[in-house]
This record gives sequence, C-alpha cells and structure tokens, in this order.
Amino acid sequence: MEYNNDFISLKGYIMPLDLWTFLIAITLLTMTPGADTMIVIRNTLRGGAKDGLVSSLGICSGLFVHATLSAVGISAILLYSATAFTFLKTLGALYLLWLGFSSLKSFWNAKKVHQTPVAQKPFRFLVSLQEGFLSNVLNPKAVIFYMAFLPQFISHEHSALLQSLFLALLHFSIATLWQAILIYTIVSANGFITRKSVRQSLDAVSGIVMIGLGIRLFLEKR
Repeated sequence: MEYNNDFISLKGYIMPLDLWTFLIAITLLTMTPGADTMIVIRNTLRGGAKDGLVSSLGICSGLFVHATLSAVGISAILLYSATAFTFLKTLGALYLLWLGFSSLKSFWNAKKVHQTPVAQKPFRFLVSLQEGFLSNVLNPKAVIFYMAFLPQFISHEHSALLQSLFLALLHFSIATLWQAILIYTIVSANGFITRKSVRQSLDAVSGIVMIGLGIRLFLEKR
C-alpha cells in the first residue's frame, strides 16, 4: 500500500482519503443511539429477529431518499425554508410520540395479564418496513446531515446523484451490519427478555425514550 497526500493506492484501486473520513464519520453516527436504534430494539422485542431486520431495512432504505433529495437540491428547500423544515420536524416528532405511546400502551396492557412469559406479536412485513422507513425519512437531522455533510465528498466532475447514492449505499451497508449485530444480541437474550417483568420494563423504557426523543425534536432549534 502506498500513501500520498490525497489518495490511497491498493492493487490498482484509487480511494480518496476523504472516503475514509466519510466511512469513519458514518460508522460513529450509526453507532450513536437515537430514534432508529430505538425502533430496531422495540420491533425486535415485539416480533423477533424478522421484525427487527425488516425494520432495519426500512430505516436504511430511507438513506437513499435523503441522498437523492440532497443531490437534486430539494433538501436545500427543507434546510433553508423555516416553514418546510418546521413541518418536517413536527411530523417526525409526532411520529416518535405515537410510537412511544404505543409502547407504553403495550406496557399497561401487559400489566393486566397473568404473570406468564410474553409471546411475540405476529410479524407483519409491511408494518415493520413502514415504521423503519418513516422513522428515518421523517428525521430532520438526517436531512441536515446529508445536506451539510455529503457535498464534501461529491466531485463536480461526475454525476452528483450517482455519487450520493454510492455514499448512501456505504452508509446502508454499515448501518445494516451494526443493526444486525444489535438484533442478534437481543435475540440471544430471548429467554430472559420474554419474562413478563422484563418485557414490561423494556416496553416502558423504550416508550419513555421515544417520547423523550419526540419532545426534544419538537422543541429543538436547527
């Protein structure tokens, strides 16, 4: 491997050092707990590995939406229009609040049931996919990130859309891997998690955290 000021050469491939910067930043961002992480945890607890993985697919698919909007300039409208940005932020906050209250509802309903292991709810592909997708697409922080961060890695000599989609693909791969590890960890503790008291606690915690994230998003300035 040979190094110079701008590129890393490896078996004929030229990779800009900036791309390594992008990968490191995306990895750290992905591993930082947030709304997407809570959705994966919540849905894995709800319906098992399939529920979590499909939710993760929905979340990561939303990255391509942000990349496309950023490339064609629509994200700039959301970023610089106070009305458009506030509208998106409000939608995202309300969606997190709805998910949070749904988890708390499960918590209260479970308290009325006899002390037995909690069965997982039936897995519904479209519901899981939709919840993950909307969680990501309605997140204004993702809009800001892709609008402010992605252009640094885009060359004006080539298609901005194709480059944005390629970077989103890298983000998709890293996020999918990380969330799969998270799902595997949760499923591995299945015997412990299916205890009613544990599930109730987890439902309550995930509900409170998502409500907190929703309130913080609603009150947060740009």
